[in-house]
This record gives sequence, structure tokens and C-alpha cells, in this order.
Amino acid sequence: MPISAEYTSTNGQLALTVGDPTHARNVAVPEGDHLRKITHEGDEQLAATDLGPVRLVQWKSKEGIALEGIATFPAGYIEGRKYPFLVLPHGGPEANDELGLDPLARGIAGLGYVVLQAEYRGSTGYGADFLAAIYQHFGDRAYEDVDSATDYAVAQGWADPARLAIFGWSAGGFMTSWTVTQTNRYKAAIEGAGITDWAPFLWTSDIQQIDYDARWTDENPEAFRKFSAVAFADKVTTPLMILHGEADQRVPTFQGVEFFQILAARGKTVRMVTYPGSPHFPALWEQRLNIMQETTDWLQKYNK
Repeated sequence: MPISAEYTSTNGQLALTVGDPTHARNVAVPEGDHLRKITHEGDEQLAATDLGPVRLVQWKSKEGIALEGIATFPAGYIEGRKYPFLVLPHGGPEANDELGLDPLARGIAGLGYVVLQAEYRGSTGYGADFLAAIYQHFGDRAYEDVDSATDYAVAQGWADPARLAIFGWSAGGFMTSWTVTQTNRYKAAIEGAGITDWAPFLWTSDIQQIDYDARWTDENPEAFRKFSAVAFADKVTTPLMILHGEADQRVPTFQGVEFFQILAARGKTVRMVTYPGSPHFPALWEQRLNIMQETTDWLQKYNK
């Protein structure tokens, strides 16, 4: 299985940080024809932890788009048995998931889930056309790619079609909030710092978003309403939990608050948790632990 690697420098000597799905990142240096690890953080603890298998998988969407992702299975996984399932689209969207030790995927797999991280159109590492395909197409192309990951998991016999969930942060949070306005196939959904209202987002985010849409919001408001979850809140039937940092400037916190208030006013099943002082993703360890606890509680309550 490939390792994840990143180049660093130690007193002028070439070094790398390397890891894989069963080992945390550690520093290694070249030694002859191999790498020698010189740090071993986490090795002892992970050696005593029962982890399930991780697979790199490929499939084609309904449109015939070649896609791939990383599937993480629970400890004791048995082929042919259906498990509760969670699709975990990454943020960015100009990013990709790494074949390494992913704490969130492993944590959810530890609840007995099969987790699939989908590299949807807009992800890096698949060429310029694949990356640019998300331009003005978050809510159709990217959504369809992520949902096709769930189709694939069901077709493989991994996922119990009656126990499907979705969780994403940032661009993945958009994917979650948008998904629950488009389908009722998911029993539970968790949205972290997601875009729910495109027109004000483009003018209030701390970075320009012209990579994804360069139209004028006042001249063509329908173009932005088209993929805004707040405009389709009446369609939501999936219980949704919204997690958001109170000091988020990348995706300002009002995006989560607005969607929460509309869903609550409509009598939908929704919960919002905000993290004081937190930027786009909580930096405090206690807040990160709370994300995992909230996720555990939400999945156990609704995806059963």
C-alpha cells in the first residue's frame, strides 16, 4: 500500500514525514535504498489498537465519470455483511483525501461504520479538467459524484441502504447541506462550516471565490439561489446537525445560523453547535473532541 509522504529538512539533511493507514506520520531519512524512521510517535498505541482495513477503490458515476476514493472499514469487518455507512466528502474543494491515518474516518469506522471518502470533481490530483469541472457546478456535478460513492458502496454490499449517513466540512459541508435538499436517502447528516447561501458568501468570505463563480450576484441572483440549500429548506427530511466555529471568516458563521433558523422554523429535525473563538475548523483539542462526541451521538440517535 502506498505511503503518504512530505518532504522536510533537518539541519540540511533531506528528511520526510511518512505515514500510512495504520501508522501516524513520523520523520524518516534516506538510508541506502530505503527510508529509516527516526521518530515513532503513536506506534506503540496503534500497535495495540484493532483497526479495520483501508482500500483504494474506483467506480464510475451514472454519467460515466471515472472516480476513486478511500474506503475505511470497521475492525472485525466481515465480507458480505452490510454495515451502517457514511460518505465523507473532503473540503477545499481544491484538495484531496490522503491514503494515511485519517482520524475522522477511523473514528467513525470505530463506531462500526464503513466510511468512503470520495474524490469528486473539483479534487486535486486528477488533472486540470477534472479540477475545473466544479466551476459553477458545485450542486450538480460535485453532488452527483459524492452521491455516486454511496451508490457504489451499496452495490458492493458494504452499505446497508437503510442506514446511510453523510458528513462533510467546509466544501464538504456544502455538499452535506445541499444533499439533504436533493434526496431523502440519508438517515442522518452532519454539516461542518458549510456554504448554504452562495450570494452573500461570495462577498463575506475572507478569500476570493472567483475560482468557483465569477458572476455578479446582483445581476444574476437565480444562478446563486440555484445551489443554495437555504432556498430549498422545505425539501429537507433528513435530521441535520450543523457544526460551526463562532469566529469563522472563511465560511462566516451566519451561513450555518441562517440554515438552522429556517429549518427550525419549518419544524425540521435540526441541531446547531457553535464553538466559541473557533476559526474555520476548531483549533482547541477539547472542541475537536466535542465534534467527535456530537457526531457519535447524532449517528447513534438517527442512523439506526
